[in-house]
Amino acid sequence: MDGEVNGAETTGKEQQGVQGDQALGDEQSQRQAEEVGGGEGAGADAEYRAALADRDKKIAELEGQIAEAAKSVESANALAKEIEEMRAATDAERIGYELKLAGCRSVRAGRVLLADHKGDMAALKKAEPWLFGDAVGGGATGLEPAGASKGEGDEMRRWYEIAGIEDKE
Repeated sequence: MDGEVNGAETTGKEQQGVQGDQALGDEQSQRQAEEVGGGEGAGADAEYRAALADRDKKIAELEGQIAEAAKSVESANALAKEIEEMRAATDAERIGYELKLAGCRSVRAGRVLLADHKGDMAALKKAEPWLFGDAVGGGATGLEPAGASKGEGDEMRRWYEIAGIEDKE
């Protein structure tokens, strides 16, 4: 349906306007021919009406094609949107899987932080070691387990040592 008029490309409604102008020009030229020729009676009038009816049918067909093209453009846009959504979901799934394989403790936090590191997993592991399972110390607090308590004095010495305070005893 796209065409060229005087070297310029036209599409859709522009082309419809050009075709409408051409049809209007053809009708006017036929009227002028009848006026100049004096009109040849009822036979010429019937031919003229038949030609107009034929052109009206062609115009209706072209308008239908334009409507179909508009529908196909809308459906193409809808499909493109759906494809983008599927790509985004696939990328999110892939990133989640890669974070799990890397030993990430929180995939949700990993996604956010990975975006800050421009998708570089090695840079994320280096910058955020707490996020990955192998980077944290032994106990729940990050300290090595001290074992069973041997009494109040031993416990206090341990905490003085952790705090960096000299034992007074």
